[in-house]
Amino acid sequence: MALLQIRDLGADAEYAATTALQEDLLAARAAGRIADTLLLLEHRRVFTLGRSADCRHVLWSEAERSRRGIACAETTRGGDVTYHGPGQLVGYPIVHLGEAGLRLLDYVRGLEGVLLRALAAFGIAGRRDPRNRGVWVGNDKIASLGIRVSRQVAMHGFALNVSPRLADFRGIVACGLSDAGVTSMRRLLGRAPAMADVKAAVARAFAAEFGYALSA
Repeated sequence: MALLQIRDLGADAEYAATTALQEDLLAARAAGRIADTLLLLEHRRVFTLGRSADCRHVLWSEAERSRRGIACAETTRGGDVTYHGPGQLVGYPIVHLGEAGLRLLDYVRGLEGVLLRALAAFGIAGRRDPRNRGVWVGNDKIASLGIRVSRQVAMHGFALNVSPRLADFRGIVACGLSDAGVTSMRRLLGRAPAMADVKAAVARAFAAEFGYALSA
């Protein structure tokens, strides 16, 4: 059974620095110097624009973003515009797809499976939408996906809304979907689960979905 290294980067992670760390880990994984690794963290408030992003989907001006304490960053992941901030669990798996024998679509579906398993542990029944990747509850998105693959190694990953400030999503057309809403575990449960508990559930779900042994 393959080993999965878990690294908890805590809260208040700066986006550019975390991306640089991922790039370093990707290079190390491609060279066989490290095992597959899952980074878990919360970002500072930031709107990120993926490779296919439409800048018109950032609705708030630079002045308004500054007033609200939200940065804006371009990124190398796929997808459109999304938001990261406190109360949202971000997972960045550094996974060698070639060694795991995973095709890209299988991996993406696997990430959705991880999130569905983790939500189920808290009594939340999510769903897939093959037209719009991520995890949904009704017509509201609770988790988004976006990845990049280089040298058969994947980086970036997923963002699960545990208890973020949902009002911050009003500043974007999230994932380019103007007719969809966003939700969170806090909204659905009526309380915010402890982030440590959600991290543990996600780590267990990741190991179960992809067949890893965990190494903290």
